[in-house]
Amino acid sequence: MKNAGFIIVGVLIAAGLVFGGYVLLNQDSPSTTVEILPPNPTTTDVPTETPSPIEVYVVGAVNEPESRLSLPPGSRVEDAIEGAGGALESANLSAVNLAQVLQDGDMIFVPSLGEEVPGETVGEPTEIITPTPNAPRIVNINTATAEELETLPGIGETRANDIIAYREANGPFATVEDLLNVSGIGEGTLENLQEFITVSD
Repeated sequence: MKNAGFIIVGVLIAAGLVFGGYVLLNQDSPSTTVEILPPNPTTTDVPTETPSPIEVYVVGAVNEPESRLSLPPGSRVEDAIEGAGGALESANLSAVNLAQVLQDGDMIFVPSLGEEVPGETVGEPTEIITPTPNAPRIVNINTATAEELETLPGIGETRANDIIAYREANGPFATVEDLLNVSGIGEGTLENLQEFITVSD
């Protein structure tokens, strides 16, 4: 009887194993979705174009005259002089615009003291022209416009309009001294105007 019990238990265990295996085999397996991501594209920076250097020619009162230099864009006359070994003690740097920006192919001339600066070279200072005074223009105060009157010494917009207003109210000036009748014009102003005004054509 004991053996029969063991046999029954063994049959039951075997049946359980078989049933369990059957259930496992027939059970739906969960589907697994695998997302494949493409690799990130490799970014390649566009190379920045490097500006070409400029070439200039330096002559005159420098330690290394007749130097042909290669300089970065945006360089100035001072940079070119330094590239040519610097200026000599006899150099007249006040005649040179050290801050001037250079262009490719420029020629820089550094004069010595007392030496004339030739034209057509860079590095020269901005020319300051002192005009020669023209001969004084004589203004007829009886016919002059406000703009013409304002060219006279000491006469501004207000005083020019006062002269015209007086002229329109009282008629032409008989003499230049009649300007003293205009408000704001005194002896000193008239004295400064004497050589520049007239009452006749």
